[in-house]
Amino acid sequence: MRTTVILEQDLADRLKEYAHRRRTSFKVALNMLLRRGLAAQETAPSPRRRFAVEPHLGRLQPGLDQGKLNQLVDQPETEDFVRETRADR
Repeated sequence: MRTTVILEQDLADRLKEYAHRRRTSFKVALNMLLRRGLAAQETAPSPRRRFAVEPHLGRLQPGLDQGKLNQLVDQPETEDFVRETRADR
């Protein structure tokens, strides 16, 4: 089939370069890339399953005081600071 296709200049340049690298004609390169693009549209991946979080009852270990949880976060930083301070001496 013969038809006229109007390409933007940047696409035409890229297509010419593609055809040159493949050592084929502009027409063959255009048909090949169109086929590849259309086939990719037909075999698009199916939508992913929705991710759902399943909650569970979280319990603190015995002996942990909820009021002191920030201390647990701060403790490694404090230990690093002490270690670095002693190393500087």
